[in-house]
Amino acid sequence: MGTGTSSGVPMIGCDCEVCTSTDPNDNRLRSSVLIQSPQTSLVVDTTPDFRYQMLRINNRRLDAVVYTHPHKDHLAGLDDIRAYNYFTKKPMDIYANTLTEEALRRDYYYAFSDTRYPGVPELNLITIDEHPFFVGDIPVLPIEVWHYKMPVFGFRFGDFTYITDANRIEASEKEKIRGSKILVLNALRKENHLSHFTLDEAVALAQELAVPQVYFTHISHQLGLHQQINKELPSHIQLAYDGLQVHV
Repeated sequence: MGTGTSSGVPMIGCDCEVCTSTDPNDNRLRSSVLIQSPQTSLVVDTTPDFRYQMLRINNRRLDAVVYTHPHKDHLAGLDDIRAYNYFTKKPMDIYANTLTEEALRRDYYYAFSDTRYPGVPELNLITIDEHPFFVGDIPVLPIEVWHYKMPVFGFRFGDFTYITDANRIEASEKEKIRGSKILVLNALRKENHLSHFTLDEAVALAQELAVPQVYFTHISHQLGLHQQINKELPSHIQLAYDGLQVHV
């Protein structure tokens, strides 16, 4: 749905070679992923671009939202869940840990008020922790990673693992990733960063975990041009791009 960092790519006011690139793969909305089975459809995070992300793929069904953490670039599109409420005539299931739930109740106070005006989002909050759960027929295994000092959830859906906003993963949590057929992992830029994996760190982790196919996401314009960076990477490790579809 999106593969960019919090500012998106292009970034407002920037005229670097990535932000002015004519390659559509260098245009990155904020990071999110849509997980679908024949019976169930869920999205991980509702970015500030959520409405457009849904419109550009004409997504007509959504059963749930699963949140990684409470930063604004992962929460800010939640209000547009209202469209799905309108057509399904029921609340949207929202899976979040207690830290994220606190932010949702604060940022979208009007959706949790005792007196609500017509048309506000209808939300069914479901608190999650490290224990696995199901959304419809989709198995979800939370994986705790560290975003500097903030615990963040990545998720494994069967043979597909999605991790964003991380710079450290404990050994016990790495074991939850092993055996995946596809791994999506954040790789912000080449230079060191306080709370995100660099490109080299992400490559090293991908090789350590020996996942057959790895895609990098949550990418900054500082990383470089999509085509150029891909040439520097092993063939089984590539940059993700908006609109990428994988099947497992």
